[in-house]
Amino acid sequence: MNLKNISLINFKNYEQLEVSFSSRINGFIGNNGVGKTNLLDAIYYLSFCKSYFNAVDSQNIKHNESFLVIQGNYNISNHDEAIYCGIKKNKKKQFKRNKKEYEKLADHIGLIPLVMISPADSNLITAGSEERRRFLNVVISQYDKGYLNDLIKYNKAVNQRNKLLKDFAYSNNYDEEMLLLWDAQMIVPGENILAKRLDFIERLIPIFQKYYNYISSGLEEVQLEYQTTVINNSFKEALLKSRQKDRALQYSTVGIHKDDLSLKLRNYPIRKIGSQGQQKTFLLALKLAQFDFLKELYGFKPILLFDDIFDKLDSNRVEKIVELVADNNFGQIFITDTGKERLKNILKHSKIDYQLFNIEDGNVLKA
Repeated sequence: MNLKNISLINFKNYEQLEVSFSSRINGFIGNNGVGKTNLLDAIYYLSFCKSYFNAVDSQNIKHNESFLVIQGNYNISNHDEAIYCGIKKNKKKQFKRNKKEYEKLADHIGLIPLVMISPADSNLITAGSEERRRFLNVVISQYDKGYLNDLIKYNKAVNQRNKLLKDFAYSNNYDEEMLLLWDAQMIVPGENILAKRLDFIERLIPIFQKYYNYISSGLEEVQLEYQTTVINNSFKEALLKSRQKDRALQYSTVGIHKDDLSLKLRNYPIRKIGSQGQQKTFLLALKLAQFDFLKELYGFKPILLFDDIFDKLDSNRVEKIVELVADNNFGQIFITDTGKERLKNILKHSKIDYQLFNIEDGNVLKA
């Protein structure tokens, strides 16, 4: 699978752009703030119907313009696929596959598997549990439509249950049967989601550890662990035991919306003891494991986006990443870097077809 070309109109700092890509490695070179990451984000948009960095679609429209367009032409399993995304201020977003508009954006998720590795991923380590749950949801939703549907149902049920708990407190009235009704709406999709998250993490751990050991030359031990608020994987039991606490706090305190993914280095939270290089290595290994996992499921290689990955890494780790990039394990790759010579030298030694692009203030030129 590969993205053959992309065209942009009024996307972030790009007024108009058309560019064709190598089917293997594409390097975007330029100073900070010229639009390298924006170009990766446009590619991400075509896979996930949204930005990796800004969930508000209208804020991705170029300043002083009223709309944006992103179009991409792909080869997927020897079939041509044309994907269109159009956004107008105060209008419904349009998303089309081969000129046919989707009824639901969720129907598109999974057609073009993609993994993004970015400095913004540091939120997985430094931010709250919501970021780590979002990581799980994005990955699993790519290959499991039922998971995404269960997630939508579950979130609606949690919101209604929380509203009911607030109503109880406000009216000084309590209705156990109504609460049981919303418990039931949470339990089935919640148990499905929990089972799929646990299965994903169990299968991901050995791949993740393999990549971390390779990049760090086996010098450090890392762990992933799913932490759940659900007692013995039983939602019903957990919800009943949390009754008094939920009523006092006026929101649902247990469930998959409160679970977390523990990220550890030598059995301690990597957020507390990991250096910047170790944290970046951890995130790289996690995302590369995600890539391998998706590749195995789909039977072909997802697109891989590397945004500014070489910063904060020592020369040994950079060398290991270069060896990985040169491996036929990967398909089409897009890389951004501020150092022209660094990226050029890395790709020159990879012995793989590549194309370099110089980016300056919304203009993209082949190097």
